[in-house]
Amino acid sequence: MPLELYAHPFSSYCQKALIAFYENGTPFVFRMLGSEDEEAVAEWQALWPLKRFPVLVDGDRTVVEASIIIEYLGLYHPGPVRLVPEDVRAAIDVRTMDRFFDNYIMTPQQKIVFNAIRPEDARDSYGVEEARAMLDTAYRWLDGRMAGREWASGNSFSLADCAAAPALFYADWSHPIGEEFAHVHAYRKRLLARPSFARAVNEARPYRPLFPLGAPDRD
Repeated sequence: MPLELYAHPFSSYCQKALIAFYENGTPFVFRMLGSEDEEAVAEWQALWPLKRFPVLVDGDRTVVEASIIIEYLGLYHPGPVRLVPEDVRAAIDVRTMDRFFDNYIMTPQQKIVFNAIRPEDARDSYGVEEARAMLDTAYRWLDGRMAGREWASGNSFSLADCAAAPALFYADWSHPIGEEFAHVHAYRKRLLARPSFARAVNEARPYRPLFPLGAPDRD
């Protein structure tokens, strides 16, 4: 049976998983989560009642969470690009950076976005300011980290970069990366030029009007 990925192309975490598929040319069936395919939505909700995506189905096995999906692909459907190093010490650094991008870039970025779609009387201005402060701190730390580096964990594209690509892509839309963080800007450009992520970005272009803060006319 083919791999099935329940996802939406505009979702940052779905893009994270899609990068891994595209890096290795791993064949799969894309199950669109949206009004276009109500059957897929019903199946997804039955598979994962927490209603978070992406969700991967491989035969009788259901795999949730983008990081775990990428690790799973490396174990059970490996390709030429190894996204998690075999060396356990190197793998620790890759996983650390994966968590950095999810927890300190993606999470505060999403807090800003989700606040924008709340009813006005339920918005959390204090929480948004906290999220913006966290992003500035994360950008500053990452700028130092990326000085002299091509990718987030050394010279090889990895799980960490799969996390970084959509995180920095949307974060710069929600809370622009300061001009002083030249290494972060350069890294973001390299990620956008990576064919696997460029494909994910292009597939998501039709959905840009959905971005609650207004998608900028760039990228």
